Amino acid sequence: MQKQTLTVENAKATAKMLSEALPYLQRFEGSVVVVKFGGNAMGDDAAMAEFARDIVLMRQVGVNPVVVHGGGPMINDMLNKLGIKSEFVRGKRVTDKATVQVVEMILSGLVNKRIVQAIMDAGGRAVGISGKDDDLMVCEADDPELGYVGKPIEMNVQVLRDLYKAGIIPVIAPVGTGMADNETFNVNGDTAAGAIAGALQADRLLLLTDVPGVKDASGQVMTQITPEEIRQMTADGVISGGMIPKTETALMALEKGTRAVTILDGKVPNACLLELFTDHGAGSQIRSTEPRIKPHVKR
Repeated sequence: MQKQTLTVENAKATAKMLSEALPYLQRFEGSVVVVKFGGNAMGDDAAMAEFARDIVLMRQVGVNPVVVHGGGPMINDMLNKLGIKSEFVRGKRVTDKATVQVVEMILSGLVNKRIVQAIMDAGGRAVGISGKDDDLMVCEADDPELGYVGKPIEMNVQVLRDLYKAGIIPVIAPVGTGMADNETFNVNGDTAAGAIAGALQADRLLLLTDVPGVKDASGQVMTQITPEEIRQMTADGVISGGMIPKTETALMALEKGTRAVTILDGKVPNACLLELFTDHGAGSQIRSTEPRIKPHVKR
């Protein structure tokens, strides 16, 4: 009898939650949400399956998710096995010719197809591509000091629109094509996600990370941040290391028309769903004027 009571109560709680989510579901119906998936969660089967379910649910309720992934831990493992040393400058991997071949192999092959399979296992439809496909992401060298690290300068996102309009979730590996000699460039995953979100003028860009969000000088996570605050915190050294590419990405995406960017704690279960379909976020949202959510407003 107790087991049946618990089941009924859980069912009632689920029904209540779905009812309360209605304004948020209406708000994001038809919207484009770019999600950057990365960090150590990518190597955890349970976390991967949970992420895939969340993405499929987003698609099921009318959101058009576009997934951009990283793969740093997997790249590190392979480089270590091959005896290739890695260095980082301002949060970006220094990439020579040997390294970029490994990067493309791991990102476009192992990682990309694993995410595609997880989404399909959860009942969705997904297609994996890289930034080289259909010249999605054409790059130039970001900095001579970084080698084959690319900065997107031309985006051709029609292929992504074609996919999500057909009900297919695009999963994108962040490698790009060179402008001059068709070189392969390693693109920081956050940078690639921001460039794609900006080119699509996405409603949201969600950057999943291994940290709770952007912290102020006292170490407290800031839930709402303006671009001006980001610039000042960077100048003061409060934002540093691997958080710099993330906040730079946020500013770039906002300037190109993305409505809001959230740096999310990927360790929080169902972080993307919390951010989109409740008024309790799971990280730091960066936007110029609007609040975190406007319920009952359909785009």
